[in-house]
Amino acid sequence: MAPPPAVVQLYKELQQAFLSGKLQQTGVLLARLKIGLTEAGLLVPMGNPNFQDLVLARDVLEVGAFWSIRTKDIPSFDRYFSQLQAFYNDYSAVLPPSPREYPLRGLNLIRLLTQNRIADFHTTLESLPLPADSRSSNPFIAHPINLEQWLMEGSYSKVWNAREEAPTEEYKFFVDSLMGTIRNEIASCEEVAYDSLPLKDAATLLFFKSQNELLQFAQQRGWQVDLTGGRISFAKKTEEKAEIPRQKLISANLQYARELEQIV
Repeated sequence: MAPPPAVVQLYKELQQAFLSGKLQQTGVLLARLKIGLTEAGLLVPMGNPNFQDLVLARDVLEVGAFWSIRTKDIPSFDRYFSQLQAFYNDYSAVLPPSPREYPLRGLNLIRLLTQNRIADFHTTLESLPLPADSRSSNPFIAHPINLEQWLMEGSYSKVWNAREEAPTEEYKFFVDSLMGTIRNEIASCEEVAYDSLPLKDAATLLFFKSQNELLQFAQQRGWQVDLTGGRISFAKKTEEKAEIPRQKLISANLQYARELEQIV
């Protein structure tokens, strides 16, 4: 069943709205198109759909995946990318390659890194329809591969610099998310290793470009900031000393001793 002319018209409007950066209008059109594609049996294609209809449905889902990241809706990205698997895998022999496929596959790999799903990252990487020796030459796949390697090495400065080398703007969103995780790990180490640090040194260690960013982060962590002295003091967590119930322990030991004597 081919999509009706109204769906085709919505598709044209979607492409124009997305290219113009109109995110709200894009979201409205996506919702209407998903209904139309579902009614036409194309959102989850089955049987032998028309070639052009498949391309239309794939384009809509790809726009939806990019739109999800631009609106910072990761669950929505997961749903769109999951639906695209049928087009990328099951219909790859009949559909022309999509220029958006590998940018989205790369984004999915970085998403797995942000969730610390390293095993899933490697499984997904190995399942790519791309020879292993070609991955480094594909910028959309090489970027997450490098990120994973630098994370494992603890080369956080390289992760930070990778933001400026992102192959598309959408990649920067996930790199920023990674840096948020890294900053919290570094901050936890600082709290243990130091009583205080100069503001400038703390900003450098945490990869902040401005003092305001550092101050906001310090407030979230509960750090004390001395702007006059230019230092940050880290709140030390006092170890809770558990009260030892001495009398109960003595009574229990005596009772245990008496029971042993009766056994003997």
